[in-house]
Amino acid sequence: MPTFEEIRPCPSFNNNIEAAATNQEHEVEVIDYAKRAQWLRAAVLGANDGLLSTASLMMGVGAVRKDSKTMILTGVAGLVAGACSMAIGEFVSVYSQYDIELSQMKRDKMTNNNGLADHDKKSLPNPLQAAAASAVAFAIGAVIPLLGAAFIRDYMVRLTVVLVAVTLALMGFGALGALLGGAPMLKSSLRVLMGGWLAMGITFGLTKLIARSGL
Repeated sequence: MPTFEEIRPCPSFNNNIEAAATNQEHEVEVIDYAKRAQWLRAAVLGANDGLLSTASLMMGVGAVRKDSKTMILTGVAGLVAGACSMAIGEFVSVYSQYDIELSQMKRDKMTNNNGLADHDKKSLPNPLQAAAASAVAFAIGAVIPLLGAAFIRDYMVRLTVVLVAVTLALMGFGALGALLGGAPMLKSSLRVLMGGWLAMGITFGLTKLIARSGL
């Protein structure tokens, strides 16, 4: 009869089991950030575009018109026009990508003598989803400077509040994009913030200059 020592698993066997379990645990924890690219680009960058373009429009108009009504109407027009433009552009872009990937998938299936199944199409990009996400995200971003200017009558205070609100939102969107994309948060936030300040400053300055020139 075999003794206990004879039937006890060898240490190498136990080590192999532990190593396999550890590897499996690490594999489960791995996040594929590439799969987030489509909705991340449509959502976070759409919100950033809505925030920045609307704020720049409002700051540009604010450079020559001091009444709050004109500034807010400009922001609302920028919100609607920008959301529609982003949605249509995203739809056309993603639909082109969809057609290319679908054609390539069909060629691969024909080469392997296989038919195209329904589950294969689920891996393809969704143009409607991307367009909707882009439009909604743009509108959310555009609302921030509008809310900052909506209830303030004093000209300088209104410009200051809009600038502060946009600054905080730019840093937040930059950090969110970095967090979801696995990039450094501080570096991403500062990059987005510097770009936003530059866009608003150029718009404000050029509009002021054109107004003074009498054009």
